[in-house]
Amino acid sequence: MRRPNLQLTSLVVFLVIAASLAAQRSAAAPADSLRLRVPNHDPLRLTVADLKSMAHITVTYHNSHTNADETYSGVRLADLLAKMGAPLGDQLRGKALANYIVATGSDGYEAVLALGEIDPAFHPGEVLVADAMDGKPLDAHSGPFKLVVTQDKRPARSVRNLVSIELKSAQS
Repeated sequence: MRRPNLQLTSLVVFLVIAASLAAQRSAAAPADSLRLRVPNHDPLRLTVADLKSMAHITVTYHNSHTNADETYSGVRLADLLAKMGAPLGDQLRGKALANYIVATGSDGYEAVLALGEIDPAFHPGEVLVADAMDGKPLDAHSGPFKLVVTQDKRPARSVRNLVSIELKSAQS
């Protein structure tokens, strides 16, 4: 009796699991919408038109990958989270400081930010959900939504093709 090739079997199992996870992620939010989840609040799904209708700010920061300054326009993440009851401003103290967000791109890339980094009353940087760069809608490589974190020296937490943002707590 012939023994199965374990390396090939492992590769096939890995590919099946990876395809399943990719399908679950893509089903989680269409590429043209952004899902926001905050505990004790119904999830919110924003379209490109929804975000365009909100108050925008413009930020410029230096992208060390491209060695160029980039100007983005979008909505402060703090403003979006505040609409959903996230503890910001005077409420951001004590146990609330253990809150963080997980931002996920359509490719499964994830980045984490502490809630204190997002609140402009707490931290000097800007964190926004951008829908435009240099006055034009984001291209297919980056958008339609991109998380932009201005205080980072490297743009590793600036998640492109942003599809979901979830508020979580490190408190058990």
